[in-house]
Amino acid sequence: MSVAANFKCIVLSPRKLIYQNEIQSIFLSGDQGEFEILAYHYPLLSVIKPSNLIINWSEAIPIRGGVLRFFANECVIMVEDEIKKKKKNN
Repeated sequence: MSVAANFKCIVLSPRKLIYQNEIQSIFLSGDQGEFEILAYHYPLLSVIKPSNLIINWSEAIPIRGGVLRFFANECVIMVEDEIKKKKKNN
């Protein structure tokens, strides 16, 4: 049985650190289409469209867009800001 490899993932906004952890995969919408990154992916720089960052196919982080850099088994995503969930008016 093989064990999936991990890589470091950091998601930053101008105001705060949104997410930081070792993960197995991230799925997102780039300017050229949707794609998934796994450990040891080829170095990559991409614009990210407003969408959800899907981490390990179990966690979603909604974003307004940003830039991704994957290099040396580390994924750094700089986003415009995290989308706040709307509160219901009573």
